[in-house]
Amino acid sequence: MRLLPAPRLKTCLKTLLGTTAVSTAVLTSTTLAGPGAQAAGGVTITSYGHSALLISGGGKTVLVNPFQAVACAAGLAEPRVSADVILASSRLKDEGANVARGKLLASPGSYRVGGLSIEGIAAPHDRFGGRRFGQATLWRWKQGGLEIAHLGGTAASLGPSDRVILGRPDVLIIGVGGGAKVYTGPEAAEVVRELQPRRVIPVQYVSGRKPPKDCDQGGVEPFLKAMAGSKVNRPGTSLSLPGKLGDSLMIEVMR
Repeated sequence: MRLLPAPRLKTCLKTLLGTTAVSTAVLTSTTLAGPGAQAAGGVTITSYGHSALLISGGGKTVLVNPFQAVACAAGLAEPRVSADVILASSRLKDEGANVARGKLLASPGSYRVGGLSIEGIAAPHDRFGGRRFGQATLWRWKQGGLEIAHLGGTAASLGPSDRVILGRPDVLIIGVGGGAKVYTGPEAAEVVRELQPRRVIPVQYVSGRKPPKDCDQGGVEPFLKAMAGSKVNRPGTSLSLPGKLGDSLMIEVMR
C-alpha cells in the first residue's frame, strides 16, 4: 500500500467524515515509514502464545502484547525477551505486562522509536464504548518492507476513521477468541473483510487445551469457519515473510 502524503490524506478524511471528525482523528503522523523502517527484506515472527509476538526485520525488533501467565494466558511461558519497542493493547496483565525489556508503548499517539514510525489509535476495549474495560490501542507501523496492523486487544467495531488510518495492511494481527474484550470469530472475520490484509495472524484464543480458570475465550475454529474458503497455513511458533507479499489472503495459525 502506498501511503498518502499528510495533506492528501487529510482531504480524503474530510470528504469521508467531515471536518469535525477529522479534527479528532489521529493524524499527527500519517507518513509511518521513516527511512529506518523502510528497509525491505521481510520479517520473522516468533509466537509466545496468547497474543505475544516478537517481530524481527529491517534491523529492528518489535514485541507485541507481553503477558503475565494469568487468566487466559495461565500456564504459558512469559515472554521475558528484549526488543527495540514493545507495543501493548493496554496495561492489563494479559496483554501489557512489564515482563520484557524495551521501550513500552501502550497509549495512543505518534511515536518514533529507533527509526520506526509507529501510530497508536484509541479504540474501546469492549463492546460498550469502553465502559467495562476502558480503552485499548490499535497499532500500525512498517517494518521489513511490510505494513503491519495490530488489533490484538479490542472487541469494538472499526469506525470510518479507523479504517482510513489503518489502510490495507500486509499483515493483520487480530484477536479471535471472543469473550468480553476480544473479537469473536465472526466479528474478527468481518474486520478482515473490511481491511483486506494479505496475511492474517489470529491471536487471543485458547489453543489445544481446556480454557484456564477465569478465561472467557474459546478456540480459533469459529474464526476459521467464518473465513471458510481462505487458505490456512500452520507454521508452528515461527513464521518468515518476504518483504513483498502476493495479493491473495493467507491465514497464518501460529502456536
